[in-house]
Amino acid sequence: MQRKSLGLVAVIATPGLFLGLIFSMLLLLAPAKPAVANCGSAISVVIDANTKVDGYTEEQLKNAAAIMGAGKALDLSVKGQMISVMVSLGESGLRVLDHGDGPGPDSRGLFQQRDNGAWGSYTDRMNPIASATNFIKALQAVPGWELLEPTLAGNKVQRNADPYHYQKYWPAAVKLVQALSDENFTLEGSDCAIPGQSGAGDDYPWKDAPTWLQVGANAASTSPLGMYNRECVDFALWRVNQQMGSTSAPFKLLNGTFRPDGQGLGSALTWKSGWDAKGWPTGSTPRVGAVVWYAPGTGGADQNFGHIAVVKEVKDDGIYVEEGYNGNPPPDDHNYYTRSVSSNVPSAFLYLPTQEEKK
Repeated sequence: MQRKSLGLVAVIATPGLFLGLIFSMLLLLAPAKPAVANCGSAISVVIDANTKVDGYTEEQLKNAAAIMGAGKALDLSVKGQMISVMVSLGESGLRVLDHGDGPGPDSRGLFQQRDNGAWGSYTDRMNPIASATNFIKALQAVPGWELLEPTLAGNKVQRNADPYHYQKYWPAAVKLVQALSDENFTLEGSDCAIPGQSGAGDDYPWKDAPTWLQVGANAASTSPLGMYNRECVDFALWRVNQQMGSTSAPFKLLNGTFRPDGQGLGSALTWKSGWDAKGWPTGSTPRVGAVVWYAPGTGGADQNFGHIAVVKEVKDDGIYVEEGYNGNPPPDDHNYYTRSVSSNVPSAFLYLPTQEEKK
């Protein structure tokens, strides 16, 4: 193995090809508890005088419960209930505001709905249940909203200038809905998969499967996705499938069927061209859940094959956290890793079709 000056060495992970990686890794997240609620279903609210959530007042909790209740009445999924709470957090802090702001002086209520006839009367806009009901009906009318990143789904309804305005309120919305619901759930799994939402750490299904180094280049060393077990590209394709709601066979996206022209997705070298052939977007901004593509020789990657990873977290200082497989020297070379990287190092970020690059 050849050590590169910038600490990044290439990976190839299609049958017949392999180069190991050498990194210094920082393990960030532990696996979350298994999901027990169906995230495609609406959930009921459980709240009383003793309900407490750190950082939130009784008024805010009652308003969050009103939003969830409106969602339950309209058979809105728990994902949609979380989006609704997230938007209200971003618009009013879960308060029924009797004032607007500079861009919308006539905005009112939990969702800062305008006086344009689309959101009912002043009384409707100031009523938590009525205003939430009108927001949710508008959300449900957005084609494919379930597959959008939560902040993008909210923006399709609110049409505010920054489509990523609500992103920072998503963790709080999840926390509130979990605290006020009568079911336990997490965001991982086929029912809860959300493009732009990373998985639960090392949740790769074939983490104990034999590698091609152990059993040779045969079917035993290939995952159901059609790539070698525990390689960077197999983990990345698993994460893409997971975000698209496919976590068990038959998987939605396979090495051999990913590209519309019939060519295999191939190694790390060919992922960018594979993405282009599929017509999926790419860009230079890290987005949680996006695939990180290192062209050959970029950032210390191998001169022939490059490397693939997945964005796990985006920080505020131009740094993102990537996750992947096969990133440590032997004997830990075919296991999960995370590391922090400057956002300008990779060649491109490959987005899912429902993700957009923040301008």
